[in-house]
Amino acid sequence: FISSISSSSLSSSTHFLFSKFSKLSWLLPLHPSLSLELLNPILLFLLIFKDFLFPLFASQSNQEPTKSFIQAAGSTFGNYFRVTTFGESHGGGVGCIVDGCPPRIPLSEADLQGDLDRRRPGQSRITTPRKETDTCRIYSGVSEGVTTGTPIHVLVPNTDQRGHDYKEMSIAYRPSHADATYDMKYGVRAVQGGGRSSARETIGRVASGAIAKKILKLFSGTEVLAYVSQVHQVVLPDGSVDHDTVTLDQIESNIVRCPNPDYAEKMIAAIDAVRTRGNSIGGVVTCIVRNAPRGLGSPVFDKLEAELAKAVMSLPATKGFEFGSGFAGTLLTGSEHNDEFYTDEHGRIRTRTNRSGGIQGGISNGEIINMRVAFKPTATIGKKQHTVTREKEEIELLARGRHDPCVVPRAVPMVEAMVALVLVDQLMAQYAQCNLFPINSELQEPLNLEPANL
Repeated sequence: FISSISSSSLSSSTHFLFSKFSKLSWLLPLHPSLSLELLNPILLFLLIFKDFLFPLFASQSNQEPTKSFIQAAGSTFGNYFRVTTFGESHGGGVGCIVDGCPPRIPLSEADLQGDLDRRRPGQSRITTPRKETDTCRIYSGVSEGVTTGTPIHVLVPNTDQRGHDYKEMSIAYRPSHADATYDMKYGVRAVQGGGRSSARETIGRVASGAIAKKILKLFSGTEVLAYVSQVHQVVLPDGSVDHDTVTLDQIESNIVRCPNPDYAEKMIAAIDAVRTRGNSIGGVVTCIVRNAPRGLGSPVFDKLEAELAKAVMSLPATKGFEFGSGFAGTLLTGSEHNDEFYTDEHGRIRTRTNRSGGIQGGISNGEIINMRVAFKPTATIGKKQHTVTREKEEIELLARGRHDPCVVPRAVPMVEAMVALVLVDQLMAQYAQCNLFPINSELQEPLNLEPANL
């Protein structure tokens, strides 16, 4: 039947598809009438949809070359709750597009502005003196005060650019900055403000993270909180912050965002000391997640801690990540490190300790998730340093511009945002895979709070 069709009357793609499906002729000896009834609609289907089907089968043949497609790199994060950030430090503005946000969630600029204010420059003497209000505006995806389920466009204009501060850096590379590697990768770069390598890019992350935090809070009562636990050699002792009770107000009670007042003063003094000398220092941000639903994360390549590590390590100036017991866990034995299980007064399975950091086997277990993120000293400093120009000439560079003497006070809302983006993305994945049908109530819990507790 197939061979009786004249190949001269067919396009090359149709003839190719026929040759691919000619194997169906094995049906003829079994039952001729049945096979023809089967083949007729198949052949008709091939003729109608040949332009769509042909590329799918062409990769299996030498007759037609295949085309490879890659996703645009670097500016989009997430699978179900997808965020694309845009803009540069000295361009017209920065912002984000959020795709996949659930509909009918109350949302306004005020929901985003609080975290943007925590991130903005010029908020205290220990941050960059650049003056930006970072006032956001939502241009789409919200109607009459609620999300519509369509892409949410958030924009924050730049208003205090000083491009002339970067004259020297247009020809010479700042040591340990992205100037050189951007040239190595693209062969061109935005000089003013560092372009996309500037921490100003994180405005889009913080804005979208604020939406994610609201979803988590409304759906499951999940809280994401971060605070500064180290500035240079000033280290907050383990156990000095109660992760069960620490509040946002305690964290925001001082300009360094450390909930321990005594250590906060020491951290501020350390930043002041290097700031006045034109130098910089690094530090550590600790982040916790309370009331995280159980079951988030997947085995093997998509473990929850792996997703969190990628997210926070994509932030500017990050150099290290620890989860749960972290590297200190290597000093313990198995009997010392294991978190023993017990049943609490509500009949829930819990762990007596939390060295696992709230995740076991790559899946959240309902305990407090905790992690620590290390940030290096700011690369741009007011001291002469040896470097090279684009023409490979060795020179001394004295960088100008306005930069943070220590990034960790402003990094706190950035870390919270990236953690929240991971969690809401994983929450959607868990709901889609494991909660479409009734759960096994003997082993599983609902992802969301009971309506009476909302």
